[in-house]
Amino acid sequence: MAVTHFFLQKQEGDNQVLKRIFPFLAWFEDFTGATLRADLISGVTVALVLIPQSMAYAQLAGLPAYYGLYAAFLPVSIAALFGSSRQLATGPVAVVSLMTSAALSPLAKAGSEAFIAYAILLAMMVGVFQLALGILRLGIAVNFLSHPVVNGFTNAAAIIIATSQLSKLFGVHVDEAEHHYETIYRVINAALGYTHWPTFGMAVLAFVIMYGLRRLNPKIPNVLVAVVITTILSWATKFENNVKTDLPHIQSEPVVSVIRDYNACLEEIERVSAERTGLWPALEKAQKASGRHSAEVMKLRHEIALLTLHLEECKEHSQTSRARLRSFLFETAEGEGGEKEFYLWGKAPSGENSDGRHWRLKVGNDVLKEDAIILTGAGAVVGKIPRGLPKFSAPRLDFGFIVQLFPMAAIISLLGFMEAISIAKAMAAKTGQRLDPNQELIGQGLANIVGSISQSYPVSGSFSRSAVNLQAGALTGLSSVFTSCVVVITLLLFTPLLYHLPQAVLAAIIMMAVVGLINVTGFIHAWQAQRYDGVISIMTFIFTLVFAPHLDKGIMIGVGLSLALYLYRNLRPGMAVVSLHPDGSLRDASRHKLERCRHIAAVRFDGPLFFASCNFLEDKILEQVAAMPELRHVLIISHGINELDASGEDMLSQLLGRLRNAGYDVSFSGLKDNVLDVLKRTHLYEEIGEDHMFPTQAAAIEAIHAKAHENSQEKECPLLKVCRKEQGSLPR
Repeated sequence: MAVTHFFLQKQEGDNQVLKRIFPFLAWFEDFTGATLRADLISGVTVALVLIPQSMAYAQLAGLPAYYGLYAAFLPVSIAALFGSSRQLATGPVAVVSLMTSAALSPLAKAGSEAFIAYAILLAMMVGVFQLALGILRLGIAVNFLSHPVVNGFTNAAAIIIATSQLSKLFGVHVDEAEHHYETIYRVINAALGYTHWPTFGMAVLAFVIMYGLRRLNPKIPNVLVAVVITTILSWATKFENNVKTDLPHIQSEPVVSVIRDYNACLEEIERVSAERTGLWPALEKAQKASGRHSAEVMKLRHEIALLTLHLEECKEHSQTSRARLRSFLFETAEGEGGEKEFYLWGKAPSGENSDGRHWRLKVGNDVLKEDAIILTGAGAVVGKIPRGLPKFSAPRLDFGFIVQLFPMAAIISLLGFMEAISIAKAMAAKTGQRLDPNQELIGQGLANIVGSISQSYPVSGSFSRSAVNLQAGALTGLSSVFTSCVVVITLLLFTPLLYHLPQAVLAAIIMMAVVGLINVTGFIHAWQAQRYDGVISIMTFIFTLVFAPHLDKGIMIGVGLSLALYLYRNLRPGMAVVSLHPDGSLRDASRHKLERCRHIAAVRFDGPLFFASCNFLEDKILEQVAAMPELRHVLIISHGINELDASGEDMLSQLLGRLRNAGYDVSFSGLKDNVLDVLKRTHLYEEIGEDHMFPTQAAAIEAIHAKAHENSQEKECPLLKVCRKEQGSLPR
C-alpha cells in the first residue's frame, strides 16, 4: 500500500509539472463534446473579426496589410496554449501597432523590406523580454507603468491612431512631418483642397454598417459584414482605376518640369547618400592612423558635414516637389491614336470628350519612371495579397539595431502585457478563473517569439476580440486554436477575395476599434483619488500628443513623473502629532484641531525610515521639541514604519542621544518585527532600552504618563483618555 501511495503521489507530481510546462493540458480534464462545439463556434466568430482587423492594424504599423494575417496566424494559438487565460484573444492590436510604427519609422521607410525586417526583429525582442520576465517571475515589473500613466498614454494613443487614418478617409496623400499634429495639419489642408468623395463615402458606409449592426445585435460580426459589402461594392463599381502612361501623354509643361525636377532631386539624394556612406570608412581609418584631431580627419568631417547639409536641402526640395505633384488634378481627352491624353483640370481642348474623372499622379518616395507613370482615377484598395503561408525563418539579428530598438521593445513589452493582463483579469472576474500573470507573460512572450519566425510583428491581447470570444461562449483556449485555423484557410484559399477591399474601410475599422480606448472618466477618477495622479495622467496625455510620433518620449515622461512623485512622497512621508479625537482614537491634532498634551509629544510616522526620509523625521521631531516648552517625553508611534536601513538606524541613534542629553525621554510603540531585528543587530535596541518599547500606543502612554506629568499643572491629559477608552473605560 505504501509503495502504491508513493507512486500515486509521484504521478500526481509529474502531472503538475507537465501542466506548468504545458498549461493547455488542463483544458482536457473535463473536456466534452459540448466544450468542443462551444470553442469551435467562438473560434470561428473571433476569426471573422480578426481577419479584417489584423489587416487594418498591420497598415497602422506601417506594414503591408497581409502581414496582419501573418500576425493572426501562429501567435494567436501559441499565446492561448501557453498562457493562463482561457478566453484572452491575442493578435494585432491598435496601440502596439502604433508603437511599432513609432519605433521603426526613424530607421526605415514604412513598408520597405528593411522596415518589415525590423518589425519582425522587434517581435522577437518583445517576445524574449516578456519570456524572460515570466520565467524569472518578474511580472511585477509592469508596475512601473502606473494606472494614471497608462490612462493618459492610451487616451492620447487613441486620438493619434484615429487621426492617423484621416488621409485614407479623405483619399489624400501627404508626407509625414516631424510631429503628428503637423502631419494632421497637412492632411486637413490637402482635404480642403481636394477630397475623393467616393473614398469618403466608402468609409461612411462602413461606419454606418458597423455601428448599426452593433446597436442592432452585438453578436453579428459587424466588421466582417462591412468588409464583405464594401468589397463587393468596390469590385462592382471599379472603385480602383489606375492607368499607366508615359511622360509625353501628360499635356502640361509645368507638370512635366516638376516631374523631371523631382526625379533629378531623388537621384541627387541617392548619389549624395552613397558618397557620404563611402566617406565613413575612410574617416574611421584616418582616425586610427592619424588621431581624431589630425588635418585629414578634420577634412573628411568637413566633407561629410557639407554632404549632410546638401542632403537635407535635397530632401526638403523633394518634399516640396512631391507635394506639388500630389496636388495636380487631371482630366482626360482622347488622343490621335486613341490613347488617353492627360491635361490639368479645366485645361483640356474644347470639344474633347472627358471621362469626368479626377485623375491624380501616384507619387511615392521613388523616382517616377517616365515610361511608366501611374495615374489613379479612383480610390485605393488593399491590392494583391500573396496566397499561402508565410515563409518560416528566424529574423536576422543585427546587434546595432537591437541596441537602438531595445528601449521601445521594453516599453512595448510592458505596455502590451499590461493591456493583456488587464483584459484577462476583467474576464476572470466573470468566469471565476484563476490567473497567473507570470504564466501569461510566458504565453505572450512565446507568441511573439514564434510569431517572429512566421513573419509576424509584435502582438498582444485584444479587448474587443476577447469580449467577442467570451460572449460567443469560449470555454478553453482551444477557441484561439480554431481562430488560427480559420486564418490559415484564408491565407491558403481566400486572399484573392480581399483584393478590392477599400483602404478607407480599413481606416474606418481602426477608428471604430479605438473609440473604446478613449476613457475620459479615467482622468476624473485619478484626480479624485489623488490630485497628483490626475496631473500625471493629464501630463502624460499632453506630452504623448505633443511628441507623437515619438511615443516613447510621452510615456517615459509619464513614468519619470511617477517615479519622481514616488521619491518625493518617500522623502516626505506622512507624519503627524496626534491627540484624542471625540471617537476615542488618536488622530492628527492639527487637521482635526484637537487639544494636545503639554508634556508628551506623540509623533506618528507613516512610511519607511530609510536614507531618503530619515532627515525628515529628525527635523520634524526637533521642530516639535522646540515648539513645546513644557515637553518632557517624546513618543514615536512606529506601527507605520515598515522598513529601517542603516541611514535610518544611524539617525535614530543620534536623535536618541541628542534628546536624552537635552533632558527629554524617548519611547517607541508598535515597532514591527523586521525593524526590531535591525535594532537588535546594531545594538540600538539595548541603547533605547526594552522598558522604552511598547507593543501599542495605549500601553506606551499608560506607562509614561505618570513620570511625564510629575509636578504638572495640566489638570487633564488628552492622551490618557484614549488609553482608558481602549482599555474599556469611559473617558473622563
